[in-house]
Amino acid sequence: MGTLSGRVAVVTGAGIGIGKGIALALAQQGAAVMINYAHSEQQAQETVEEIKRLGGNAAALKSDLHHVSECQHLIDTTVQTFGGLDILVNNAGVTRADNFLNINEETYNDVFNLNMRGYFFCAQQAVPHMLKRGGGNIINITSVHGYAGFTRHSVYAATKGAINAFTRELAIELAPQRIRVNAIGPGVIEVPRYFDIPNYTADFGDTLSPWGRTGRPEDVASAVTFLVSDAADFITGQILYVDGGVTARMSLWWDQGDKPQ
Repeated sequence: MGTLSGRVAVVTGAGIGIGKGIALALAQQGAAVMINYAHSEQQAQETVEEIKRLGGNAAALKSDLHHVSECQHLIDTTVQTFGGLDILVNNAGVTRADNFLNINEETYNDVFNLNMRGYFFCAQQAVPHMLKRGGGNIINITSVHGYAGFTRHSVYAATKGAINAFTRELAIELAPQRIRVNAIGPGVIEVPRYFDIPNYTADFGDTLSPWGRTGRPEDVASAVTFLVSDAADFITGQILYVDGGVTARMSLWWDQGDKPQ
């Protein structure tokens, strides 16, 4: 029996990458999991089958969370499928890297409608079902971009800053209803799309964090399973950066003879 046995979770953007890692970890702890995807149908179905082979319970549903009606449909279908809802992991997001002066209205709307509006309305639809279960957990996946600046990410960073503020506010608003709300900010987490970046290599990725390696989806997943467990009962309104020390490091750095060998 896992620590989340008997609970129901929905993970958005769970076909691949970080979302897939989170879905697998929640299922391994005993939760029934709805795997939401937008484009990665084959990978989502493979994840469902993997969970079932391990003795877990999962289903997959395609949803375009740019649209409020799709957020509502995802949550309602999860409840109909599994009989309730205890955990929402808002993970689905999009990155559009470009110079600030090049960002047009279409790009701005595309990023905000998924990264922020999708989170907002998935949570709004989920909360009434959590109240029927006596409480629940919402995890918003933010980013180190919500903490510090990085070029060509003006819109993306703005959404992540908004998610951080939304997390803190919602945690206070829902605390009396026993719904905890926290955020996790991944750093450099090596997912398949990284290898579409020109000249990216795993060895280069390992140089980007003080810990000396890139993150893996499992690193984020472990943080999620802790925060939604009873062991984290007194933790709400927090932003946990899972980044190998990236946000703790001073950016102004030079070799003064103390570089680790």
